[in-house]
Amino acid sequence: MKLGFVSAILDQSSYEEMMDTASALGFQCVEVACWPQGKAERRYAGVSHIDVERVLEDSAYAAHILDYAKEKGVEISALAFYPNTMDGNLEKRTAAVEHLKNVIRASAKLGIGLVTTFIGRDQVKTVEENLELVKEVWPPILETAEQEKVKIAIENCPMLFGPDQWPGGQNLMTTPAIWKKVFEILPSANLGINYDPSHFVWQMIDYIKPIYEFKDKIFHVHYKDIKLYPDRLNQVGIMAYPLDFMSPKLPGLGDVDWGKYVSALTDIGYDGYTCIEVEDKAFEGSSEKVLDSLKLSKRYMEQFVI
Repeated sequence: MKLGFVSAILDQSSYEEMMDTASALGFQCVEVACWPQGKAERRYAGVSHIDVERVLEDSAYAAHILDYAKEKGVEISALAFYPNTMDGNLEKRTAAVEHLKNVIRASAKLGIGLVTTFIGRDQVKTVEENLELVKEVWPPILETAEQEKVKIAIENCPMLFGPDQWPGGQNLMTTPAIWKKVFEILPSANLGINYDPSHFVWQMIDYIKPIYEFKDKIFHVHYKDIKLYPDRLNQVGIMAYPLDFMSPKLPGLGDVDWGKYVSALTDIGYDGYTCIEVEDKAFEGSSEKVLDSLKLSKRYMEQFVI
């Protein structure tokens, strides 16, 4: 396994500065954020370290992206774009889908072959209605991926944190039961999972067992922790906004048993990219704190991943 991080945390850095940091800290790879230029919509989103439209139009720029990564000794694990491709607003949905297709095309042109994203969800519709929407929205996206020989890894984040995503959240593929249904609807070898254990913790789901059940579908891995606050949970219950009873934390500072998690990954023979995702508010506010978050996370995870 190769250890890296999700580049969105370095939102004030250029591509070159981000790669410099990854190299200086000794990371082997980065999952590179590729949002549309200048369109931040939420915390940790809107970051664009690679301009995918420019990659498709400018071969010299594409070559520079690869050459700089090689010079720094840091691999690109995937191009990352996490929108809501099934947004109830058709204009937003269309824009998200079109940009995602360009991210797929850019991943192919750069020889990366992997894109990390969400499946999306119309947050005011039922699970059943959203499964029907999957049949409408996703076949053309997967057709592009198959034509370009690019794999798509869906992260299992519910995108349900507060009032803005209420009631259903903005990402349908959040549980093993729904994974099965989506993989039945979209039986493509190019569609898989970007596995993040933290999202299962606050959903009260076993985050180890699905590793074995979906071993052939795990294309990419995240290291992010979640800390549950039992006293708060006792006050608000599981039907509350999730951030009322939990917080994202650095690996090792929450409730995930990382030894068991990595052990399960080694059991299934996973030897791909594994990326730390920093969303810990305790490490915001300055560039020094952000760098500390990467250093601490790397130091902790190197117990398990060399």
